[in-house]
Amino acid sequence: MSNEMVLTVESEFKQTSPSMLNALVHQQSLLGAIPVAVCWPCSAVSLAGALEAAQARLIEPILVGPERQIRELALSEGFDLNGYHFMEASSEEEAAASATELCRSGHTAALMKGSLHTDLLMHFVLQKTTGLRTPRRLSHVFVLEAPLYDRTLFITDAAINIYPTLEDKVDILKNVIELAHSLGVSLPKVAILSAVETVCAKITSTIDAAALCKMADRGQITGAILDGPLAFDTAVSAKAAEVKNLHSPVAGEADILLAPDLESGNMLAKQLEYLGGASLAGIVLGAKVPIILTSRADSAESRVASCAIASLLAQTHEHLPI
Repeated sequence: MSNEMVLTVESEFKQTSPSMLNALVHQQSLLGAIPVAVCWPCSAVSLAGALEAAQARLIEPILVGPERQIRELALSEGFDLNGYHFMEASSEEEAAASATELCRSGHTAALMKGSLHTDLLMHFVLQKTTGLRTPRRLSHVFVLEAPLYDRTLFITDAAINIYPTLEDKVDILKNVIELAHSLGVSLPKVAILSAVETVCAKITSTIDAAALCKMADRGQITGAILDGPLAFDTAVSAKAAEVKNLHSPVAGEADILLAPDLESGNMLAKQLEYLGGASLAGIVLGAKVPIILTSRADSAESRVASCAIASLLAQTHEHLPI
């Protein structure tokens, strides 16, 4: 890369403004903790995340899992579990069922994933009669702050819907738009991602993008400005859009990135985190309660930020206990 190219890139991208996630953690800590079922916190990171969120006055955790094992883990890590509540569960399956029931019965306002696999937890969440389903399809959102992008990014869906259909994408968009509103983005700009900016019959994501934009024109999707298909570079870079002679109300200013599928969304978020230095939080929407869903490798800080988002959602939705 030439020096001229480096200067062009550096002049376009700016350091992000003060962290919205840090501000949210502080704001929600002043409002009081919500009760949260923490499912199988049997790793140091998952237990630390729950305890740090509790110490930050964001959550009142009920630790669902093998109490003896969790206490031994806490002792080895130097964590103090005095005053915390337990619900005994001898297996991951039993923990997932019990944690789901705590939320379904109204005893807890949110569900937090510990060190078990996402698929196992979601199996119990998605049960028709004993789970947490609503008419809205569940979807996952990464709320992400990248050092070189001057606004918070919402990336969806990167954890739940593997190959979403057009109908699925409508619910995924509605979920993330409502989340953006809750976090103070009154009219988010949505980039519907693909590999190209033109509609191509051989690339399904471009057809879906065109349909979603027309649905927004007809009032079927509201509360945001949609455009697509957009490649990632034009979604976040006004310079790239200018070079490609692309005129778009979203290009270079995207708040929400709608990924074509789980694989691309997950890789995009993880690349920004591990190679781009981004900080992130993860939340599942569309269930009866917010679900704090982070990777087993995510930091305790990421889990705390995710708890702050769940706290906000639980305390601003009347149908959820607070």
